[in-house]
Amino acid sequence: MIGVISYLVFFTTVAAILAIAVLGLNLQWGNTGLFNGGVVAFFGAGAYGTLILGGTPQDAHLGGYQLFYPLALLGGMMAAGLMAWVVGVLTLRLRHDYLAIATFGVAVAFENLLRNASGFAGGAQGLRGFQRPLLAWLGDGFTYNLLFLAFVLILLVLVYLFLQRLIRSPFGRLLRAIREDETAAKSLGKNPARIRLISFITGSVIMGLSGGLYGTFYAFISPQDVLPILTFQIWAMLIVGGAGNNRGAVAGAFLIWGAWTASGWALSRFAPLEMQLYTGSVQFVLIGFVIVGMLMWRPQGLFAERLVVSQTGRARQ
Repeated sequence: MIGVISYLVFFTTVAAILAIAVLGLNLQWGNTGLFNGGVVAFFGAGAYGTLILGGTPQDAHLGGYQLFYPLALLGGMMAAGLMAWVVGVLTLRLRHDYLAIATFGVAVAFENLLRNASGFAGGAQGLRGFQRPLLAWLGDGFTYNLLFLAFVLILLVLVYLFLQRLIRSPFGRLLRAIREDETAAKSLGKNPARIRLISFITGSVIMGLSGGLYGTFYAFISPQDVLPILTFQIWAMLIVGGAGNNRGAVAGAFLIWGAWTASGWALSRFAPLEMQLYTGSVQFVLIGFVIVGMLMWRPQGLFAERLVVSQTGRARQ
């Protein structure tokens, strides 16, 4: 029984961490129409930034500054935001598939840089040796994981509430106006390029928070954790849940992560031995089927975006 509860705590923690990243993508794509194909780069920037700033001393590569955990987490978010600013200035003039290709290229370049920069971020071996916060007080094991889950859920709720208020504000309506008709927004004296950049950076900072929590939870991060498949997983979560709907983004994260883990367990338990060697590849194919099938069956997702005009004439989600 304890083993089942421990696994549920692990599952919920990872799903909640990924849900934060999906919320960041929802701000970019669901509310602003920015096709970010390099989600994993900003997720990874947050993870690496947090572990470099808050990790234990390292001789072979950069890191070991042992900053107070909230400062290290904030530093990881700032690293993701800085990368987003650079990428945004260079690429946000592009549209749709061109932007997707450009940002996907950034993610591939980021992963290859980390894999080969052994003196900077540990190379292919990654970063390890992160001292988990409050470990001496809480002790290792189930109690620590349970309290860390509570911490992650609190951050998930805070990010959700922040984005709900943001998209219901005049700024949120401006995001949707740019998404629907940029020319019309320009005619009203707005600056779409500046607004898109703000949205892109904000969503990427949220992804950096998710990456920092991921690195903290595992106390380890490597280039293997920032492969493009993570971008497709997060996109699948948003598509299934419903772009433009924050509740859908969270629900999609839990549903797809559940399907991913369940398929891995089923393949390892019931599939023929020769097929088990390709479990990862089969799961990648399943993710592709989920994305294509959802786009054909219910393109708006399980929780479609709903805009209701209130009595004051303001659009609300």
